[in-house]
Amino acid sequence: MPVKVRIPTPLRKLTNEAELVEVAVGTIGSAIGELQAKYPGIKERLVDDSGGVRRFVNVYVNEEDIRFLENLDTKLKDGDEVSIIPAIAGG
Repeated sequence: MPVKVRIPTPLRKLTNEAELVEVAVGTIGSAIGELQAKYPGIKERLVDDSGGVRRFVNVYVNEEDIRFLENLDTKLKDGDEVSIIPAIAGG
């Protein structure tokens, strides 16, 4: 059973408007790599030049922020759901 990744509206133009895509189990880092292979250009929107998740992007595994887990090394298992959520600023 693959892992489901919920794609936010601003990135759906890269996934042919798909809201939910599937990747193989592994880690968040490998999932981002698989997304990049399927949807070129998505990785640069999620990961900065130093290889970390961009500050304005929040990634959750089953509603837990990966920054409080193992970041890109967070392990994924069958049936997990990954949510990519861009930070929203307002005033």
